[in-house]
Amino acid sequence: MARTNVLPADAPAWVTKDRQINELIYSCSFLSVHPMKCIHGRFFTVDGLVPDEGGLKQIIFDDISEWKESGVARKVDDLLKTIKLMAYSEDIPLHYDRIHVANGTWYLDGRFIGEKEYCRNRLTVDYNPDADMPVVWLRFLSELLIPEDILTLQEYMGYCLIPTTKAQKMLMLIGKGGEGKSRIGLVMRSLLGINMNTTSIQKVEKNDFARADLEDRLLMVDDDMDMSALTKTNYIKSIVTSECQMDVERKHEQSYQTLLYVRFLCFGNGALTALHDRSDGFFRRQIVITTKDKPADRVDDPYLMDKLAAEKEGIFLWCLEGLQRLIANDYRFTISERSKANIAAIVKDANNIPEFLTSEGYLTFHEDSKAATSDLYAAYKEWCEDNAENALSMKSFANYLSHYSGTHHLTPDNNIYRGKGKRCRGYRGVEIIDHNNPFL
Repeated sequence: MARTNVLPADAPAWVTKDRQINELIYSCSFLSVHPMKCIHGRFFTVDGLVPDEGGLKQIIFDDISEWKESGVARKVDDLLKTIKLMAYSEDIPLHYDRIHVANGTWYLDGRFIGEKEYCRNRLTVDYNPDADMPVVWLRFLSELLIPEDILTLQEYMGYCLIPTTKAQKMLMLIGKGGEGKSRIGLVMRSLLGINMNTTSIQKVEKNDFARADLEDRLLMVDDDMDMSALTKTNYIKSIVTSECQMDVERKHEQSYQTLLYVRFLCFGNGALTALHDRSDGFFRRQIVITTKDKPADRVDDPYLMDKLAAEKEGIFLWCLEGLQRLIANDYRFTISERSKANIAAIVKDANNIPEFLTSEGYLTFHEDSKAATSDLYAAYKEWCEDNAENALSMKSFANYLSHYSGTHHLTPDNNIYRGKGKRCRGYRGVEIIDHNNPFL
């Protein structure tokens, strides 16, 4: 049945006499019913980021479908663009002194207010000071980790609740498989909701668009870390410290500068390594926790996640304890001796040059000695063969000596005499032991 051109008395104010839609009036009406801010082209409400614009388009479609017979999809898109322009806002300031929870705002000084304000991140858990002790969660952790490492995990999970990278650390949980460590990531999802992203740490380093997906996220979880070594570590190190804005790019959009405050939580069967970066800075940013072995007779509980989800209010209080302890310790984590040993072992595995330089039978150190870099590398390769170690490349070896010569009391010299009138780069203060010398 054809529609009449006469507008009914109850027609919306944004419908004109000729049954057209006034975009400005409609957008004002929409935002009065659905208050939002638009930042970098994305909508935020008092509940945080609106993850999917599809729901907004559906509301617009329902509003206008009675008044528009053709070109409806295009009009929906046009109206959404107008709403974005009208809702434009500068960045919402980051709040370091409070946590926005589902039922209000909890302040780090212990106060709770049952009111909401615009924020970058709102958690999907209520603050309930009377929540029961999370007994299933605590039992699960006691079977997974040693007590000292549970403290570290508690502090790190609390650290992920506020938008700061002051601690400048990423956490990795390493095990042989089947221990259940990835349940921790699912628990964090139940607390953080859309404020957590799941992807690959390798992808973050290699893919420009992957870094944009970390904007306004509190946590990124890699639940099955790739064992292959990273070819570069620049972006990961920058994000872990994140002291200034960095360039991010979304598909079909102009790149822009933003501050990322996401934290990394990775689960895997081995450590995160790099092909070329063997600097102290790369390893200093890592906390590595190893899990207990899975008991041979353990029967997995298929309802474990349901039980943990039911305890999330209590788990949240447990996380707050860790956060308060971390802040009281000036953002320095509780690190067990076992975790320290893990990092030491990873550093040793990634770079065996320091072990070679401190080994016996290959080098001697005294002020009036000298050696060419190429000869030192030959001695290093011999040491690797004798000790069943993999030798790093000549370039990696030379770069290490260049950066850490002072640590080993070596003096760089570009005028080392090699005979036959040839001179080359090398170091003073070290000499290669000649095993063919009959007097040794």
